[in-house]
Amino acid sequence: MEAYGKILLIAMPAFLFLVLFEKWYGRMKGKDTVRQNDMISSLSSGVTNVTKDVLGLSVAIISYSWLVDKIAIVHVQSTWLVYFIAFISLDFAGYWVHRISHENNLLWNNHIIHHSSEEFNLACALRQSVSVFIKVFALFLIPAAVFGVPEMVIAIVAPLHLFAQFWYHTVHIGRMGFLEKIIVTPSHHRVHHAINPEYLDKNYGQIFIFWDKWFGTFQEEMPNVPAVYGVTRPVQTWNPIKINFLHVWLLIKDAWRTNNFADKFRIWFMPLGWRPADVVDKYPVYKIKDVFNFEKYDPKVSSTVIVWSWVQMLMMLLFVSYLFGNIAAIGSPKIFWYGAFIFLMVYAYTELLDKNKNAYLWELAKNSFGGYLIWKYSGWFGIDSLLPYGSVAVAFYFIFSTVISIYFSHTFSREPEKSPLAASSA
Repeated sequence: MEAYGKILLIAMPAFLFLVLFEKWYGRMKGKDTVRQNDMISSLSSGVTNVTKDVLGLSVAIISYSWLVDKIAIVHVQSTWLVYFIAFISLDFAGYWVHRISHENNLLWNNHIIHHSSEEFNLACALRQSVSVFIKVFALFLIPAAVFGVPEMVIAIVAPLHLFAQFWYHTVHIGRMGFLEKIIVTPSHHRVHHAINPEYLDKNYGQIFIFWDKWFGTFQEEMPNVPAVYGVTRPVQTWNPIKINFLHVWLLIKDAWRTNNFADKFRIWFMPLGWRPADVVDKYPVYKIKDVFNFEKYDPKVSSTVIVWSWVQMLMMLLFVSYLFGNIAAIGSPKIFWYGAFIFLMVYAYTELLDKNKNAYLWELAKNSFGGYLIWKYSGWFGIDSLLPYGSVAVAFYFIFSTVISIYFSHTFSREPEKSPLAASSA
């Protein structure tokens, strides 16, 4: 937990720099694929994901160490070979977990956030789930367990394997020659993120592309079929916490509404997109039919709202960095209260970015909660020992951000409502 937090203190600024560099590069080349509101949503999603992971808010149904104890045939010595086996095994497991996430109604909820951006850029790579509370990943690490790969090696290699999936989320790199036959390239992954019928549910590989070729899920990027990104049922929000639970909420509503008792249970295990017959017509859900003719989600907000959203996100990064850098000193259960504050903060400022006229209520709730934590712990989690009057500065921020959010929400409420027809076609 603490070690991963320290790694992220280095990784987060690096990812932010690369995301901003891609935006600069795109503007220089006249091909900017990074909308600011989309970028803020993606970066915020990434932070909520790593916060959840650092806090350990998930449970594996079978631990990897248990698998090693039960099925290891040999124990490969800790040389380059054990790390090679671990990397290949992680990629094999990643392929299958990724694939079943696209094929199962319930498991799609754990992955929809990653596909929710209607752009394809480095920032969208950071859209990772906070809704995975029960992990099945270890079930697919049987090859590593058979060779007795130590759990510590898996723990070292896993973050490297994850970070190595970042670079290929871009449109600025074309085809890469012979590498297209071996590794996942931007061309392969553009296909995977596309909602074109020709590209749906293809190229699940994470590092190596040969899994897709071996298991029949490979698709080349076609020059005459430009990729269109997003999900076929658009999420229509910049709030990453909402996005994480949109699909499961639809499943819950469908299970409740259907009159077929069997459908109330089987909906969770059916292929992605399946809905009970008696629900489909009565409760239609908007779905993109023509991928080249739909309006991207883009509520019009002023440049000052965008600037304020950046301020809020940067403040959130400061709060998170303090948590990751002092997680042992803060200790349990305080770290979980701190994590709840981070989630509430992300929810509040992305509601403002969504142009929700009631966003100030979430901001007020966040800042009231933050004020309560200052009172409860006689300061902001020990910050005063590192920064004199640090808690006073945090409290001032709470007051200031509440006032600003109330102002912006008031301006939203004075604007005319968008027509229902326009809203449904967005």
